[in-house]
Amino acid sequence: MTEATEKSAPEIKAVPDNVNAAFDEFMSAFETFREVNDRRLDEIESKLTDDVVTRERVERINRAMDEQKSLLDQLVVKKARPPLGRGGAVETSEHKAAFEAYIRRGDEGALRDLEAKAYSSGTGADGGYLVPPETDTEIGRRLSVASPIRALATVRQVSAAVLKKPFSLSGLSSGWVAETAARPQTNTPQLAELSFPTMELYAMPAATQSLLDDAAVDIEAWISAEVDIVFAEQEGAAFVNGDGTNKPKGFLSYTTVAESGWSWGNIGYIASGAAGAFKTSGPSDVLVDTIYALKARHRQNAGFVMNRKTQAEIRKFKDADGNYLWRPPVAADQPASLMGFAVTEAEDMPDIAANSLSIAFGDFRAGYLVVDRTGVRILRDPFSAKPYVLFYMTKRVGGGVQDFEAIKLVKFAAS
Repeated sequence: MTEATEKSAPEIKAVPDNVNAAFDEFMSAFETFREVNDRRLDEIESKLTDDVVTRERVERINRAMDEQKSLLDQLVVKKARPPLGRGGAVETSEHKAAFEAYIRRGDEGALRDLEAKAYSSGTGADGGYLVPPETDTEIGRRLSVASPIRALATVRQVSAAVLKKPFSLSGLSSGWVAETAARPQTNTPQLAELSFPTMELYAMPAATQSLLDDAAVDIEAWISAEVDIVFAEQEGAAFVNGDGTNKPKGFLSYTTVAESGWSWGNIGYIASGAAGAFKTSGPSDVLVDTIYALKARHRQNAGFVMNRKTQAEIRKFKDADGNYLWRPPVAADQPASLMGFAVTEAEDMPDIAANSLSIAFGDFRAGYLVVDRTGVRILRDPFSAKPYVLFYMTKRVGGGVQDFEAIKLVKFAAS
């Protein structure tokens, strides 16, 4: 038995303290995966089946790679994170000081004066105040990482409750004419309207007054940490599967049709060729068909979206020359790629199952629109849950498909 045969799934023995160390560990895991999976494929070719031990080893390495990639992503975000509470204009510093007084002691006088001076609607009927710009930016940055669709989509800031976007059902009519020939009037294109209402997302973390009285506690960092996980989880789920009722409408919630019968308002899919699985022969053919279902103008900016279990299946695919179709990232802050297109991991995408829509491919910048209204608003409540102080935080956000040509799906069905 060779040394290579003894290799098993790499373990994360300690949390790397820098991005480069985490990236090196991830690449080491991929090399081990490639070696063990090659052995598994050789076993299938020679024995028409793979050894159970080898198969389990591949799965363990797959899971270890997922853990290491998640850790790497966290370190990259931490490195890129802007510092809170440093620099900025005088107005920003004044806002931050007033905000901290409000959070720690409930002193809202300075905040009220500032927002009145800025003609803000922050003290409207629903109450509360907008968080300082730096903190709002920090929350938004973390949301875009934890909610991968937000990072891929077009994001618009709006001041109204609904964004209405007109679009043309057909292009302008045109034609060729001689130099002196008459120019008859061409047909006017039909216009329709897409509507993107903003819905309310909320969280209500609690803190003791002792924590708030402690001057050493970084209040802004605490607020960001409390909000980012719950907001990002809710957003991520809604942008994929949301039904549009009191939440954004996810791209998997629109009517789906076979690509051969696609029409505007629907999202086209390509069948994998087997119920709840890839085809046994030529399993990657459906990926090629999906890529070329997109028009060229969308294809050049497109990428794959899937969850980690689906990605683990695709990692095992090879082309006719024996090269893996899935490639690890070329740098720590870059995504993995599949057939030359970026792969984004979204845990809200469904697992592979009968008739599941487990893979999306498209130009999400053109295809999906996220609508944000103002920023994160916070209302301090020291009365409802004594001795705790509750912080009612809200954010208005909407979303939906804006270009039905720009997103295609893989459906795990025979046809």
